[in-house]
Amino acid sequence: MMEIDLQKTFTWKIENFSGRKFPITSTVFSSGGCEWYVLIRPKGDGFEDYLSLYLCVGNPKSLQPGWKRRASLHFIVLNQSGKEVHRTSERYGLFGPEIPGWGFRTALPLTKLQDRELLENNTLFIEVYIKVTEVVHEGDETRKDMLDFKGFNVLSSQIASVSPIFAKYPKFADDIKPTSKAVKTVYLKILLGLIKTVNKPPEIFSETELIKAYSSLIDLMEVGFRVKWLKSKLDEISLARKKKVDADAARVQELEGKVKNQVELDKEKTKSHVEPKMLSFKDYASPVSPWIPRRKRSD
Repeated sequence: MMEIDLQKTFTWKIENFSGRKFPITSTVFSSGGCEWYVLIRPKGDGFEDYLSLYLCVGNPKSLQPGWKRRASLHFIVLNQSGKEVHRTSERYGLFGPEIPGWGFRTALPLTKLQDRELLENNTLFIEVYIKVTEVVHEGDETRKDMLDFKGFNVLSSQIASVSPIFAKYPKFADDIKPTSKAVKTVYLKILLGLIKTVNKPPEIFSETELIKAYSSLIDLMEVGFRVKWLKSKLDEISLARKKKVDADAARVQELEGKVKNQVELDKEKTKSHVEPKMLSFKDYASPVSPWIPRRKRSD
């Protein structure tokens, strides 16, 4: 699949990397009208053999209640010579008061960074690629609109959408790792958005929408949601879209072939159609024998 076009917005130089044991943060930078910073956990975040990388909102406490940001992101890790050590996949995150940071818990195996030839002078560079797709400064949701539904804070207007999911898949949220009701609610919003997306006709899906949908699915599965039914639906959409793209390509190829054949046919017709030759006066005038008078026969 094609990736969304992201712009490099920040480069962070980290020296003495092997001596880092505790989480470190970059300076704050701007992208898409928002402030951000990068958080690195050199010894992992629950996975000790991996480097963890996160993009975080730079000033969450100063923002209005209900704020949110949507952005696609990925990171590239380079050594001092500029050689690419690792490139993460692309992720689409919904940032909010409950989850002000998104990223990769298992961004890079630490064994890669134990190679002294690869990790030159014990220095790393982190390139940050971001595309902000939505910024909301203040939400419309208020506490009085929220209801407790099976451990989630749900808007009263969303009960009709959430209830059928629990009825059809009663254990789909049994294994989720976040215990905070607020954090669980953020993931439920992602789930509802994904369900709305997959209910669209496959033929109107764009490549970008498909990438975002798979990114949301990965986020849900990583925190423990049992959503294989959504994966099956997305796989069906992806296959249907591929068939349509292939069919369109075949149709274009067929039309191109017809046009080419028609051009060749026209050329042949032109060759076979001989225009009348312009005749000269000599062509029109036949030679005439000289007139010789008959002699009278003598008696």
